[in-house]
Amino acid sequence: MARTKTNRLVSRLRHTLYATSYKLFMTKNIYKGKVVTLNVDTVTLPNGVTVDLETIRHPGAAAVVPMKDDGTVVLIRQFRHAAGGFIYEIPAGKLHPGEDPLNCASRELEEEIGYRASSFELLSSIFTAPGFADEVIHVYKATGLTKGRQQLEHDEVLDVIEMPLSDAVAKIEDGTIRDAKTIVGLQAVYIRTRAR
Repeated sequence: MARTKTNRLVSRLRHTLYATSYKLFMTKNIYKGKVVTLNVDTVTLPNGVTVDLETIRHPGAAAVVPMKDDGTVVLIRQFRHAAGGFIYEIPAGKLHPGEDPLNCASRELEEEIGYRASSFELLSSIFTAPGFADEVIHVYKATGLTKGRQQLEHDEVLDVIEMPLSDAVAKIEDGTIRDAKTIVGLQAVYIRTRAR
């Protein structure tokens, strides 16, 4: 069921992105790396103006808000060079080619924080920076956590941090948590918890 819901959201997002009245004339590849591809796309916009747009292509990602039965959320405090140091995040990772986002979320949960989950709920599928990138992150809530085995990659420098969900939301309010996917995930869980 979660996969079907994910597929519907991805389809709606792609429809929103590609079904508008514009035309792509040409794509010039500037750079192809391990994570992203940078292109310059020549596009005629819906208003008739033709422009060159720098576009980052990304395979997408999945992220997960791990919730313990007592209302504790499991976060990571991870070193991010682009952010200039350590930031608070929910576990997340890049999709492998053709990978179901739910499988990616499950994999990243165990690899980054050493937990498995018996249940996943899709919270949202979000564009990270639609002004210049096509990346979509699928954000899940994970419950029924049991210990697994943490298996960090060589370039992952992080600490596992547990706190009450309300404390995590307070860290959003005071500016400590600034990562967009983490804010979306924590607030979605908090809103749904408060609505019950």
